[in-house]
Amino acid sequence: MEALDSPQEATSGAAFFDLDRTLLAGSSALALAGQFYQRGLLSRRELVQAAAWQLVFTRYGASPSQAERMAGRGLERLRGLRPVELRELVASSLTPALRPRLYRDALELLEQHRAQGERLYLVSATIEEVVSTLASELGFDGALGTTAEVVDGRYTGRALFNCLGRDKLAAVLGLAERRGISLPRSTAYSDSATDIPLLKAVGNPVAVNPDRWLRAVARRRGWPLLEFRRPSPRA
Repeated sequence: MEALDSPQEATSGAAFFDLDRTLLAGSSALALAGQFYQRGLLSRRELVQAAAWQLVFTRYGASPSQAERMAGRGLERLRGLRPVELRELVASSLTPALRPRLYRDALELLEQHRAQGERLYLVSATIEEVVSTLASELGFDGALGTTAEVVDGRYTGRALFNCLGRDKLAAVLGLAERRGISLPRSTAYSDSATDIPLLKAVGNPVAVNPDRWLRAVARRRGWPLLEFRRPSPRA
């Protein structure tokens, strides 16, 4: 989570991007499975299962209940690992595992919002260490992610804060107040029905590669629908 600042007057909009299936094809956590396997943190069977689920998730997304289960299992996998070790793993995975999965269309949207003078924020249910590392790499102005519990310098496998659903909206509302961001002037991009509360809160909600639950809501509400398929040529 971001550090607290004094509240500012809301005068300008921002662009909020979800990560998985919005900025990046598939799941960022599952994309790291190969690196976890190489470091002995996953078995070969678990690696195959992760690869299979990555294919399904990339194509169809996940229901809200599946998203919660995925987040919980990801945290459990981190039990005993040190935060610095995870940050090093993510940093070493940017080029081989994460950058090749970034959508070209999403990167073009980032540049458009940046050219308009809008601030950019990456907001995801993925663990904060992954989200903040990728946000820094891509020049975002900030990031919000799930905060994992750490005891005696190691992850416990539990969450202190899940950046999901209404909790994600609450985090964005707090960020907007601190940074002087007008949500009616802001844009939010997401693929998941879990982000419907956030999409309802901004003036410009956009469904990107929407799962079937979000697609139905977006059509009913007249929200723009975008389909990203092209990987970035800069990866």
